[in-house]
Amino acid sequence: MIDIDGAGMTRVRNDLFDAKKGLDRGRPKLVEAVWYLLKVAFFLSALPWPSSLKCRILRWFGASIGQGVVIKPRVNIHLPWKLSIGDYSWVGEEACIINFEPLVIGKHCCVSQRAFLCCGNHDYRSPDMAYRNAPIVVEDGVWIGAQVFVGPGVTIGEDAVVTAASAVFSDMNAGMVCAGVPCVATKPRWRDDSL
Repeated sequence: MIDIDGAGMTRVRNDLFDAKKGLDRGRPKLVEAVWYLLKVAFFLSALPWPSSLKCRILRWFGASIGQGVVIKPRVNIHLPWKLSIGDYSWVGEEACIINFEPLVIGKHCCVSQRAFLCCGNHDYRSPDMAYRNAPIVVEDGVWIGAQVFVGPGVTIGEDAVVTAASAVFSDMNAGMVCAGVPCVATKPRWRDDSL
């Protein structure tokens, strides 16, 4: 129903939403504010700041970042202290990481351009739209294609590939090519087990 005259005909009550309930941001507001300023200057910028500098900044804020990690321009990371990226993984341009809960990207992974990894959600069955957040795990060797959405509570198994523009709402098996909306495993990634 549409509330045309202001009589309050909808069951949804965004005015009752409590941003502090169900979300531990993990750091004081001052730390988050400093992070935001550095994020705007070095991460959201189109300037090609060196990945080594961006990795160093992430480590300053508590992220676990392996060696050889590549972070392209215009990457949006919400809470670095809840982020882990393994050795030699890549994060492509305009990737968005909404990590209200821990988000782990394993070793030798590729998170392609405009991928959206989102640990945050709301309970649409609750009138106050309470948080319903959950961690995300991207295991070693995974390739997440361009413009893929990965939702809360998902684990993508080792060496899986998620093809471009897919939407992942449940766990994906290791070693599989996964595609679609909703994303499903379609075929093995490797032709044989020799690798």
